[in-house]
Amino acid sequence: MKTAKMTLDRDYAIATIDKRIYGSFIEHLGRAVYGGIYEPGHPTADGNGFRRDVAELVRKLGVPVIRYPGGNFVSGFNWEDSVGPRDQRPRRLDLAWFTTETNEIGLHEFADWIAQVDSEMMYAVNLGTRGPDAARNLVEYTNHPSGSYWSDLRIRNGAKDPFGIKLWCLGNEMDGPWQIGQKTATEYGRVANEAAKLMKWVDPSIELVACGSSSRDMKTYGAWEYQMLSECFDEIDYVSLHRYYGNQAGDTPAFLARSVELDFFVREVSAICDAVGAQRHSRKKINLSCDEWNVWYHSNQQDKEVLKRDKWGRALPLLEDVYNFEDALLVGSILITFLRNADRVKIACMAQLVNVIAPIMTRTGGGVWAQTIFWPLMQASRYGRGTALRPLVESPVYDCKDFDAVPLLDTTATLGDDGSVTIFAVNRDMREDIELSVDLRAFGSLRVAEHSVLHHDDVKAVNTEAAPDTVKPAAGEPGVMDGGRYTVRMPSLSWNVVRLMKV
Repeated sequence: MKTAKMTLDRDYAIATIDKRIYGSFIEHLGRAVYGGIYEPGHPTADGNGFRRDVAELVRKLGVPVIRYPGGNFVSGFNWEDSVGPRDQRPRRLDLAWFTTETNEIGLHEFADWIAQVDSEMMYAVNLGTRGPDAARNLVEYTNHPSGSYWSDLRIRNGAKDPFGIKLWCLGNEMDGPWQIGQKTATEYGRVANEAAKLMKWVDPSIELVACGSSSRDMKTYGAWEYQMLSECFDEIDYVSLHRYYGNQAGDTPAFLARSVELDFFVREVSAICDAVGAQRHSRKKINLSCDEWNVWYHSNQQDKEVLKRDKWGRALPLLEDVYNFEDALLVGSILITFLRNADRVKIACMAQLVNVIAPIMTRTGGGVWAQTIFWPLMQASRYGRGTALRPLVESPVYDCKDFDAVPLLDTTATLGDDGSVTIFAVNRDMREDIELSVDLRAFGSLRVAEHSVLHHDDVKAVNTEAAPDTVKPAAGEPGVMDGGRYTVRMPSLSWNVVRLMKV
């Protein structure tokens, strides 16, 4: 058995963890809305047509913020289409995904649903085909109490009280050639600056996320961030990062190391934000919103076939990745990466929430179940609160296709407000268990409350409606606490959560 060591101290604090790093995303894409959260006539549907079984699982997942309504979709979206009487809302061709949007579910309906699942809305404005005027009107509609055209229209549409949306995305992936209304960095920075200025004039309390590069692989990566921020630095609060990973090559060790690249991405964009601030002699600190991230590759070929067969259809089964056990391990490492960068990553949204590259899957007219990736996000959201600690870790390493000296044990820890310590760890070793020894002498007397392990002998194992518990957390060996030192065995290829409580 291999061994690893970790030293923790309450004074080795990175930052207070922003709970919004455990967010998610609902786009008007595929069966995320229609057939996902909303299915009138389903046995569990409430009076508004929303599936109660889905809402229950979303609440269990515990996502504090949900980005909406896109995504690529938003760059061609007229927000006014989504309010007012349903029978008067227009059907539109969605050029982002080549489907038809009915606008049956819109701003008011989604606001009602998001309150049911104990979350908050992160709303994206259209800076593709539209601009600052539509953006400021939307903020007036959602957030102004009354006495103006747009706020009074909201009241006439049935919402006396403002929605109070505090977090806004200034467009989506505006550097991408696939994007409706693609812009250069300077073009986007200028329109983002003006939209931000007007939106904050309407409601100074809001926070704004500007589009960073849609991928670290973009040719304009780095230059985009610098040029964009040079135009809108003073008006925005966060820069977005989007990152998806896949294991097309079937190389599990290399796939599980992809979170190393995400760490590079976070540190590089943080450095660019600081460089622009330094150039401007500004003390302002721009933080990061990783508001699209996940594993995404299983459904790529299937999506081509669906669109070839039924282009312009409604709620097509697009991006319906079926996640396996190794996907859950990488998701765990991504969450660990966010915690290790809690001083800069303040928002993160797993894309997406239901059916579309999602932790939750449904069958139309049938059941709902948790995919493998559900469990790391749920446990991190539930137990990864408080202060992120900076651990000193000694771990065996391995080399793979893209990286050298990758730690076999990917681990971090958090300090709860109640004095509890939670350790999150992924054992990347394909064959051997790892015995982790943790120095906890700085925390006083602790007891082991739980050691939860997510493991399966088959890295390709999946959860289905018929077998929803194939990959699910189980109790691991509790380990041994001895005079401020804790030792625990972490099985090969496993996601581990160890909860240590004050005695």
